[in-house]
Amino acid sequence: MSEQNQTQNEIDAHLSKQKSRTRLWLIGGAVAVVAIAAAFVIPIVVQNSAPEASGDGAEELIPLTIADTAQSDFQDAIIEVGKENGLDLTFVNFDDPYLPNTALVEGEVDGNSFQHVAWLSQFNKENGSDITPVFSTVISAWGLFSDDLDSADDIPEGAKVAVPDDPANFSRALFILQTAGVIEVDENAGVFPTEEDITSNPRGIELVRIAHESVQTSYSDPTISAVVIATDDFDPALEITSDDALVLEDSSATTSSPYVIVVATTADRADDPAWALLEKTYRDKRVVAALEEEKRGEATIVELPVDDLRKALAELVAQ
Repeated sequence: MSEQNQTQNEIDAHLSKQKSRTRLWLIGGAVAVVAIAAAFVIPIVVQNSAPEASGDGAEELIPLTIADTAQSDFQDAIIEVGKENGLDLTFVNFDDPYLPNTALVEGEVDGNSFQHVAWLSQFNKENGSDITPVFSTVISAWGLFSDDLDSADDIPEGAKVAVPDDPANFSRALFILQTAGVIEVDENAGVFPTEEDITSNPRGIELVRIAHESVQTSYSDPTISAVVIATDDFDPALEITSDDALVLEDSSATTSSPYVIVVATTADRADDPAWALLEKTYRDKRVVAALEEEKRGEATIVELPVDDLRKALAELVAQ
């Protein structure tokens, strides 16, 4: 089986599980390759992008399907408030963080809401895709955490530190470790430094690269001295907060701006008015409250101009 067919089968398998939450309003069916997908028009709004009155005088809701990586109460709040704003929202949740973008470029969904600009730039660059932000949502609090150490200075020589293995978040981890005084990174490395860009590692720290979704499980591993991860990635039962971090990322720093989470779609649908309705939904105080409850206050709402997001994306892709 080819990798492309395997990916399509994974997408189809996930879509088939969405019994109560998934009602896809797509035309043309699944498209196997991005080149073909670009030739099809898959509207995210029905009836020429304008809701029309139904027979009983009620306005017809605009169907919109959004890919994400985890079902949540936050999504339920978005769905309910979205109805008031004229949207019939469906979330399709994938276990594999690469599939929400793949599903988008293949026309299986209308947009996604799971990734930061840095992750998106890597995907676009590697796949020649044209996914673009339509508005910003949040930035999560990231930091260096340890189950048994009280300070970054206590990290011993030769210690193992678990970090995400994807390029964008690995680079983010390097900046946090630099802030902690554990390593130094070449100042000319740009937004995506690699392990080769580490210019100083006096304690000989070993970076253990793990799938992003699994890094938090290393927190209690006795062979791992510390982990670099988002606070809201921890199991809520652990009750770990930003206050427990040995070092926190400075969310206002220039190096943090690429890590703002965005809602994104393909370039040909970026100007559809449905996105303004979705942004209005995300900004609603009830949705914001649901986010703060779910993230335990460990994520900050960010409202950045979409032109700034797209400019940042273009600069990152060009690196």
